[in-house]
Amino acid sequence: MIKIENISKSYGSVKALKGISFEVQKGELYGLIGPDGSGKTTLFRILTSLLIPTGGKAVLNGFDTVKDYRSIRKMVGYMPERFSLYMDLTVIENLTFFATVFNTTIHENYHLIKDIYQMLEPFKNRRAGDLSGGMKQKLALSCALIHKPDILLLDEPTTGVDPVSRRDFWEMLKNLQKTGLTTLVSTPFMDDAALCDRVALIQNGDILTIDTPTGIAGKYPHKLWKIVSENNYRTLKVLESFNERVSAFSFGNSVHLSTGMQTSKEDIQEHLLKNHVNIINLEPIPAMIEDVFMELMSGNKQQL
Repeated sequence: MIKIENISKSYGSVKALKGISFEVQKGELYGLIGPDGSGKTTLFRILTSLLIPTGGKAVLNGFDTVKDYRSIRKMVGYMPERFSLYMDLTVIENLTFFATVFNTTIHENYHLIKDIYQMLEPFKNRRAGDLSGGMKQKLALSCALIHKPDILLLDEPTTGVDPVSRRDFWEMLKNLQKTGLTTLVSTPFMDDAALCDRVALIQNGDILTIDTPTGIAGKYPHKLWKIVSENNYRTLKVLESFNERVSAFSFGNSVHLSTGMQTSKEDIQEHLLKNHVNIINLEPIPAMIEDVFMELMSGNKQQL
């Protein structure tokens, strides 16, 4: 459904995308996961025919994003990173406008947005600029769906919204997937990756790895430990001299330490206690996508 072949994009000497390739199958919910500045938005603008790539090509449902840009714009629903609807128009006016642009009506395609619009309906006469972040998000998704697209492209749709709205949004995407809609969604949140069928991890314009969420987590090549102490900064400094240490990073209120497979809990305890670190909890844990991403960023791509 979406085929990206060796796409690159440069802005002068800055290489935003470095010859990336991947495919999204029909009906798939596919995640492009990476931090800000990794190239996600540049790729989405190429896929929506708003940018011309420096090299390579992208094909959506058989249409080239450069040669067939008019067809691309009719078949794609696009929700950009920033809220880009008309702030002075009401909810219903925005929906009517976007339906009219695509020569359709709200009534004709209401079944596509029914579940989402029911949450918006109490505010249908409120100006878009006066909506909450979560409601703006729902309105933008409704406007992206109102012309019955074959492919949905969502660029960081949950950035800046509360956790409840974020969870609700992913439930909406799962429900839309049941209708056969193909969705490519980008996000900087690693935990969002677990909700996708497959994910591509991207950093500095390069694809680091592609697999199912479980498959990516299963590639972690080391033994992983979670350490909770009274002072994470001191723990990290002390672990720098631990001979069995492969890497150590701060994760929330804990430290994730990766070691060789033969390292024991007693080995770590002995080193920390010898250096006067007060351990609250120390336990082995399964790797998550964040851990794999940090491993890839550290340059150990060949091990995965």
